[in-house]
Amino acid sequence: MQGQFDAALDAWRVWQESPWGRLRYTVAEANLSRRLAALGPGPLRVLDLAGADGGDAVRLLRQGHRVTIVDYSPGMLAAAAERAAHAGAGDRLTTVEADVFALPESVTAGRYDVVLCHNLLQYVADPAPVVRTAVSLVRGGGLLSLMAINRHANPLALAVRSLDPAAALDALGSRASRAETFDTELTLHTAEEITALLAEAGCEDVEHCGIRCVNDHITDDARKHDPDFFAALEALELAMTNRHPYPHTAKIFHLLADVPG
Repeated sequence: MQGQFDAALDAWRVWQESPWGRLRYTVAEANLSRRLAALGPGPLRVLDLAGADGGDAVRLLRQGHRVTIVDYSPGMLAAAAERAAHAGAGDRLTTVEADVFALPESVTAGRYDVVLCHNLLQYVADPAPVVRTAVSLVRGGGLLSLMAINRHANPLALAVRSLDPAAALDALGSRASRAETFDTELTLHTAEEITALLAEAGCEDVEHCGIRCVNDHITDDARKHDPDFFAALEALELAMTNRHPYPHTAKIFHLLADVPG
């Protein structure tokens, strides 16, 4: 799978610059910023598990924080280092080539103010070990940010975007999906399932946000490239992200959890 991620780097960059890719990072950053303020002025120590090419990390670096990215794709890590250097923050980024299930002592020896676990859970059938590992790396009083594709959104996409109600009906009971960019099989989870795992791991005050609550239900993708339409869409997404019930059908669920001291 490592080769698949390296080979898809260019396609991944194109996706990140698309309207829906930009929404994913902008809303995630806004959600994080609300919770980071409670941790103090920083700079904070951040661990980004499976952080790829630094899409989330660079935004935190620009805020003055120090970030360690762990990823097993050398191509993605090289791209992250390049982005950090371009942002003038290369000295605050550490990259570690490793599997998140076999973290080196250089990563596990300390604890972090913030741990990001974004878009990793869909690549594992059993999310519990990932959640336990992520929680264990957060210092007492720190923050865990966890994000994954929302299983509830899949039937909606098949019905609304693909106009395939039969496939949507089948998807109601299915966890399987596929990542087009990386051409790999996915296992989809729900915010409710992961919230229960966070509670078992001792996390408190779990906030359930949604990313792209509306975007993926608008079939006119061409219009999203219009600056005025996109600005209005972005404002709506930012307003809906933590306003229930909208997160329940968002493309991506975003959970922010306090790890008690």
